[in-house]
Amino acid sequence: MDASAWDERYAARDLVWSVEPNRFVAEIIGPLAPGHAIDVAAGEGRNAIWMVEQGWTVVAADYSPVAVERMGSTAADRLGDDSGHLTALVADATQEAPGGRGAYDLALLCYLQLPAEEWRQALRAAVEAVRPGGRVVVIGHAGRNLAEGWGGPSDRAVLYDPEEVLERAEGLPVTVEQSGIRERPVDTDEGERVALDTVVVLRREG
Repeated sequence: MDASAWDERYAARDLVWSVEPNRFVAEIIGPLAPGHAIDVAAGEGRNAIWMVEQGWTVVAADYSPVAVERMGSTAADRLGDDSGHLTALVADATQEAPGGRGAYDLALLCYLQLPAEEWRQALRAAVEAVRPGGRVVVIGHAGRNLAEGWGGPSDRAVLYDPEEVLERAEGLPVTVEQSGIRERPVDTDEGERVALDTVVVLRREG
């Protein structure tokens, strides 16, 4: 989907995603000491706003202007005086991150589902955006979800299993802190279903 398609999707509904952070974002980032972060493809900002509530200063970027506008409004409502700790802007995930290289303690790529080469570019940009010792947190719809899980995109070309993330990280200055398939319960009209997500945490080397 291009930016205009996402604009239409966001404009058609009050909220496309939930207001709560992704369960794995909360699990991984919650225990960390707050610092400066960039949320790549932040959508309506559910993870970025939650991170600000935890004490982080966050740049939240998305290539949908409608999503970015909504993110700014939601941040103002939820964060009050702390809304200045979130900068919402329009940006392309495959290009150099806003703020430049080495500007962040953490980069988050949560459900950024792109074809392999574009996703590789986005991962490289995220790694370059964090300073030595910083982390890149990757959460995405797994390839295995097509056959074994529920929901998510149906195009295998934009899905990725953990080993595909690690393959695309080859040559980048990172070490792997965690990598695996995680189950995510999803409430549906037919009862609870289970989606399979890829969760990878990379640490930027010095």
